[in-house]
Amino acid sequence: MTGAPAHLAVIDMQHVFADPASPWAAPRYAEAAAGVRRLLPAFADRVTFTRFLAPAEPTGAWRAYYARWAFARQPPDALLWRLTDEFAAVARDVLDASAFGKWGPPLAERVVPGQRLVLAGVSTDCCVLSTALAAADAGVEVLVAADACAGADDASHARALEVMDLYRPLVRVTDVAELLAGADRPTGCAGDRRPRS
Repeated sequence: MTGAPAHLAVIDMQHVFADPASPWAAPRYAEAAAGVRRLLPAFADRVTFTRFLAPAEPTGAWRAYYARWAFARQPPDALLWRLTDEFAAVARDVLDASAFGKWGPPLAERVVPGQRLVLAGVSTDCCVLSTALAAADAGVEVLVAADACAGADDASHARALEVMDLYRPLVRVTDVAELLAGADRPTGCAGDRRPRS
């Protein structure tokens, strides 16, 4: 590890997940947003906001997905895809993707070798999970701020956190207070609950 300060990826804090009337609403979006707000000052310019967007023309299995969720077949500038106002006002670096997982060359270029990736946002059981596992596969140490995330429902949120925590030391579930206390150090230090073999 280089000891470089961590990079924060704020996943998909968009109207489509915030609006209670949306079919994709995350019921605890406001709580996740509060956690994100607490994290932002500690990361300064090491923050990337992501947005999930529908592709112009779905291909492969995505055709069946968008047949089911036809409401989402809207252009990138549609209101449902915009970051909610509080984050749109502060998001200097925004990465758009038409995939659940946001890890790929554009995000990888923002994370320097040896730097940890902190994840927050929605939804825990879809885009956060997909991003965490792909980044871990690439050898990046991932910290998931559980109380700055929200799922499709409480049970799905909890299950996704449990699954991600199985990937230690590649992925570690933590919380905002621990991150702000400077606990984003290499896994295996205090706070690693998994037994050693």
